Amino acid sequence: MIEPDHGHIGIARQCELVGLPRSTYYYVSQGESAENVQLMRLLDEQYTQRPYYGVRRMTAWLRSQGYEVNRKRVARLLQTMGLETIYPKPHLSQSHPDHRIYPYLLRGVPITRINQVWSTDITYIRLHGGFIYLVAVMDWFSRYVLSWAVSITMDVGFCLEALDQALEVAQPEIFNTDQGAQFTSIAFTGRLEAAAIRISMDGRGRALDNVFVERLWRTVKYEEVYLKDYQTPRQATQELAKFFVQYNGQRLHQSLNYQTPAAVYFGVAEAHNILS
Repeated sequence: MIEPDHGHIGIARQCELVGLPRSTYYYVSQGESAENVQLMRLLDEQYTQRPYYGVRRMTAWLRSQGYEVNRKRVARLLQTMGLETIYPKPHLSQSHPDHRIYPYLLRGVPITRINQVWSTDITYIRLHGGFIYLVAVMDWFSRYVLSWAVSITMDVGFCLEALDQALEVAQPEIFNTDQGAQFTSIAFTGRLEAAAIRISMDGRGRALDNVFVERLWRTVKYEEVYLKDYQTPRQATQELAKFFVQYNGQRLHQSLNYQTPAAVYFGVAEAHNILS
């Protein structure tokens, strides 16, 4: 990349040309110590295996691995990573007090067609010496990932980027999120309301209300992230791009009668044309 003080190509255009989000240009280590980064890697893997572990269990588990940590430190690291256990508990991440919380609309609702329900979520992606965040928008019926984006912070910008990209493909009847500040923000809910999309939000601490995205994160971690050791946000972005192409167009899902998400979402023939 050209340094910002040289040449005539702006940073945004440079990122566009190499296929990277602008936020990754400004990436620097998030200031965590090497030990904290290692602890976060361990917490991420343990959470992916056992999302029902709370702060107490995570603290006890780390101590069993030889790390002298206290609950306050573990709680802070989990909060930094954006991780919550799957049952109600003291809040690790807070929704904004001025943001409206919408009811959960999907309990007992059969999912029977594409674009009936979309959902989104954020997950932590480890790097060799730091971390970034990944957001994705998924169609529930087909499991198709309509869009995704990465960022070095958990502000709303990259979530809006993913939402706008997804809405260029189609529009859902219902959009489901958790109660995080990014998704309860006026900027995010306002886009959905302007498009007359019904908004649904998970109950606090109920990750299983958004179970399809939770399953996606397990797949991303076990079939991509944990098999590699990303050195930089740029490498992570490039490898994740390859993964999502493979996930949508090549990975057969038992729940989809051994079809790919793209085949279900677009139809077999059209999916072949789009992905070939």
